[in-house]
Amino acid sequence: MTESTGGSAADVPLFDLTTQPWIEVLRCDGIQAELSLRQIFAQAGEVRRIVADLPTQEFALVRLLLAVAHDALDGPRDLDHWGELWADPQCFAGVGAYLEAHRERFDLLHPVTPFFQTAGLRTAKDEVFSLNRIVADVPNGEPFFTARMPTVQRLTFAEAARWVVHAHAYDTSGIKSGVVGDDRVKGGKVYPLGTGWAGGLGGVFAEGDTLRETLLLNLVAADTDALDLTADDRPAWRREPCPPGGAERAPTGLRDLYTWQTRRLRLHHDEQGVDGVVLGYGDPLTSRNMHRREPMTPWRRSTAQERKLRQSPIYLPREHDPARSAWRGIASLVADRSEPVQGTEASPYLRPAVLEWIARLATEGELPRGFLIRARTVGAKYGTQQSVIDEIVDDHLTMPVVLLHRQDRTCARQAIGAAEDADLAVRALGDLATDLARAAGAEGEGPRSAARELGFAALENPYRTWLATIADADHPFDRRRAWQREVHGIVSRLGDRLIVDAGDAAWQGRTVTDKKGTQWLNAGLADKWFRMHLTKALGDPYGSGEWPGDGPAESGLPDPDRPDQAEPDHSVTDLEVPA
Repeated sequence: MTESTGGSAADVPLFDLTTQPWIEVLRCDGIQAELSLRQIFAQAGEVRRIVADLPTQEFALVRLLLAVAHDALDGPRDLDHWGELWADPQCFAGVGAYLEAHRERFDLLHPVTPFFQTAGLRTAKDEVFSLNRIVADVPNGEPFFTARMPTVQRLTFAEAARWVVHAHAYDTSGIKSGVVGDDRVKGGKVYPLGTGWAGGLGGVFAEGDTLRETLLLNLVAADTDALDLTADDRPAWRREPCPPGGAERAPTGLRDLYTWQTRRLRLHHDEQGVDGVVLGYGDPLTSRNMHRREPMTPWRRSTAQERKLRQSPIYLPREHDPARSAWRGIASLVADRSEPVQGTEASPYLRPAVLEWIARLATEGELPRGFLIRARTVGAKYGTQQSVIDEIVDDHLTMPVVLLHRQDRTCARQAIGAAEDADLAVRALGDLATDLARAAGAEGEGPRSAARELGFAALENPYRTWLATIADADHPFDRRRAWQREVHGIVSRLGDRLIVDAGDAAWQGRTVTDKKGTQWLNAGLADKWFRMHLTKALGDPYGSGEWPGDGPAESGLPDPDRPDQAEPDHSVTDLEVPA
């Protein structure tokens, strides 16, 4: 149901997001429900998580709720203030009065200040476009997530509200229709200005057992030294309504950034729902050197940008690679930026500031060392000049907060090293698959890729289980050694299977030429090389006392003697160089 205004505006339906249910959640009892903003804060301790249309929508909605919480609580001011909130089951009790005070700005259909929209937004021809432009599971001409094929005809007000929030965060780039009043219009169009702000991030946030814990874990205190915040930080609803066009300015802090208006849009609706949209570009925001403002992404140094701009250092967001699971990139999440990185004057990678904040909570004793969080990784992979969303990343890594501890780094280093153990073992498995293919007279790249996928898939669940319990270990080094034995056994068995499946041609072998010259290669020799490489990477599983982790694998740093590590991957899941 929608409310209606009185008097001359009686025909204008209202949809108050503070009181109307519109955010879908999963309760702790397993029941799904739709809640208003008031309800979601009042019941945050009973809600497991937000259940959105897409993972990217969940990320955008979490950031919206964080902006409300930061502004309503005017904090947390410091660690002590955060501790008081964490200890108080009713810590969000004051949010209701805050939402009441700003209720008008949370009306999705307000005639003057519609939520996250620009009233009266129009093109020169007064066009209204398909809702496909904001519903990300139906990219224009390329539906892939949806039952709404081929177009979105209508949305309920609740659905539309969620997609409005998502559009500001993840809208695609490309040529957009020019709106009246935007001085960037050329020939009725505005040429590409990039995706929504979150679309360029490798999104990361910490998830607790309830939505209350999730919000508090990501509620960074104002006195954190990892971020630049200002006293006049305000969310979008406490600013003047956005006119058509865009404004060049820097965000004032988290409340501003989490509600950044990257688009100008207006929903077209009747009393039953939404049937169209006007969408244009809004406030531009460059990602270069925003690492002291944006806390929910890891960062990488860009030497190319440094050479081009003659400025150093320059950091860019480190986006997710859909092909790699989060556990393989644990270094980007837990490696401390203060640890030495082989002679560089500035770290080549920075972990997300929100995890720096949780590291502070762990170091100062606000969270016990065995407290488990889920580091959620969410992101969009765009294609065709960022005009469509090709893939969406949604993964998590459950880990004890001791891995983030700034002073006790033993567990973190062993966790990074254990992931490197898996990487080296799977590399040996891929080499085996290549050698078997060559011995049979076939190309090796396809078998190598398939073997690597098989290896990482087999190691993923064992690693996640091992990681979640590392805080319980009296001796993390012994736990690491046990992990190496487990990896050796799993990958050895996979190698046995590859050899059995190689066929007679591989057993007979053939003459091959490589950098060492010409030699006879068959399955027997490939097997011998495989066992040698596996033992070199993981040690002797039968207890010879060898410890392969005393070098780079233990620290998680690249080995300068290995050329294949000289050019680290820029994705969030890169293992070889810590954040």
